[in-house]
Amino acid sequence: MAKQPPPHEKELTGAQSVDRALGLLSLVARQAARGMSLKEIVEESGFNKPTTRRLLLALMRAGFIEQGEGDRQYYIGQEAYVIGTLASPRFDLLRLSMESLIRIARKTEDASFVSIRRDTHAICLHREEGTYPIRTHALQTGYEHPLGVGAGSLAMLASLDDAEIEVLLARNAETLVNDYPRMTPAQIWRDVAATRTRGYAFNPGLIYANSWGLGMAVRHPDGRLAGALSIAAIDSRMQEPRLTDLVATLREETRRVEARLAELVSPAEPAAAKQKTRTVAHGRTQSPRRLAL
Repeated sequence: MAKQPPPHEKELTGAQSVDRALGLLSLVARQAARGMSLKEIVEESGFNKPTTRRLLLALMRAGFIEQGEGDRQYYIGQEAYVIGTLASPRFDLLRLSMESLIRIARKTEDASFVSIRRDTHAICLHREEGTYPIRTHALQTGYEHPLGVGAGSLAMLASLDDAEIEVLLARNAETLVNDYPRMTPAQIWRDVAATRTRGYAFNPGLIYANSWGLGMAVRHPDGRLAGALSIAAIDSRMQEPRLTDLVATLREETRRVEARLAELVSPAEPAAAKQKTRTVAHGRTQSPRRLAL
């Protein structure tokens, strides 16, 4: 009879499977529009083909991933949409910021973005295209960067306290060295200080030479970080005096989004509630008369 693994080993194996499955779900979700082939998922995840296929089948049974009949690509599934919809009242920064993103893109003709923090990274929720014919494609919907890399990401990092920044930079150290060699901890700390002084994050082509960006943190009424709005354009479109105008536009829309977040916490007083008291002649107030029954 085969020897059974101890209970704690079974639990660890199960947890690892869940972690891997969720990792695949996140991976496929980032390519929601075009989907991903099995080969791409294997290469991106680092899992072997049998393991990848087994985890994908489990996610498909649960409805979190679907496979296209024609192209055999894997796509985010309907159940993921349902779960996301249920979560939206708590994390609906995208909906609250869409009008602002559209206004920014129309006014500046450049691309605008909304991003949120996810643990040690920033993830772009939406890219709103501008009409200017020459564009930068450094940031797309679903792209993820270590906090501090990119304008919106830097704005979010700078809004945190120094102790937390130290921890985040340490956790991202390997990724920064391997993927963003110019973004050293020392450089990021300088950028954080400059962001706090200016009141906005500025990326003058530190990641891609011709891709410049501006970012501002969006906060909840209690001061907690909600996310960031940002603008990206080619370098020639982020010079003075245009830069000052872009900053003003971004600041105005950031404040509008924060005001909408505040309304969720303290919604405007309903009209019916205002009728509880009414002002009458000579400045006196009284409660509305009760209707006789």
